[in-house]
Amino acid sequence: MTDTTRQISPLRQRLIDDMTLRKLSPSTQTHYVRAVKEFAKYFKRSPDRATDEDLRQYQLHLVSSGMSRTSLNARVTALRFFFGVTLGCSETTARMSFVQQPRKLPVILSPAEVARLLEAAPNLQYKAALSVAYGAGLRSSEVVSLKISDIDSDRMLLRVEQGKGRKDRHAKLSPKLLQLLRVWWHVANNHGKMLPGGWLFPGRNPVNPLSVRQLNRACHAAARSAAIDKRVSPRTLRHSFATHLLEQGVDIRIIQVLLGHSKLETTALYSHVATRTLRDVDSPLDRLKLPTD
Repeated sequence: MTDTTRQISPLRQRLIDDMTLRKLSPSTQTHYVRAVKEFAKYFKRSPDRATDEDLRQYQLHLVSSGMSRTSLNARVTALRFFFGVTLGCSETTARMSFVQQPRKLPVILSPAEVARLLEAAPNLQYKAALSVAYGAGLRSSEVVSLKISDIDSDRMLLRVEQGKGRKDRHAKLSPKLLQLLRVWWHVANNHGKMLPGGWLFPGRNPVNPLSVRQLNRACHAAARSAAIDKRVSPRTLRHSFATHLLEQGVDIRIIQVLLGHSKLETTALYSHVATRTLRDVDSPLDRLKLPTD
């Protein structure tokens, strides 16, 4: 019997109601329910009877099982919501701690590599979608969520609705990107794929948008065809967008706005991979007047 046919317990329903009230995304709700279910399975009792020591032992169990830092922190977040919001016992999770994740530098493509990747895209739709990821610095989810009405050719902007953090913002629309999107629209419209006011990048059924998974697969295929041996994804194009702007001398605060970052320190990460900027810095050693042999 599946969860959809089994009667939902009052405790789970209350968790679902709390998540719905806070408008958590469907994927987040699914994850939180699964995390609480897995804890209850380990605890072998109703989770609302757990103590702070029970949760501490559970986290030790997860660590010893080899769970990744990302997955472990996601479990902690889910359980903190359940105990803190649904049960009103935030002190119960006081002994659960987040695991610090090592900050890794993002993979960056050179402008030449970006050009090769875009030219190697499987078809015009994917070329246009990946061009948006690089040309406007959008996330995969933001690219596939674009509608035709989000293109503002008068102000040369792309409207991004409910991006990360459920925030609306505007992204830059360059002339070259606008030209490519117009070509894509005419081709897709002639094939009956463009619905009035519909998705800019429709899926096989135009009622639905292209999926993030499909975009990722197309990006991987393009990277292989372009003989790029780096680990590439649409997110790599977003990273490259920010890094190339920084290397062009664009103020980092402007890049922060374009990327939709709430914290400047998140954008500052790209200063570590802007190699052209680093090369242009004179070493203090070069300014010393040392005798030459």
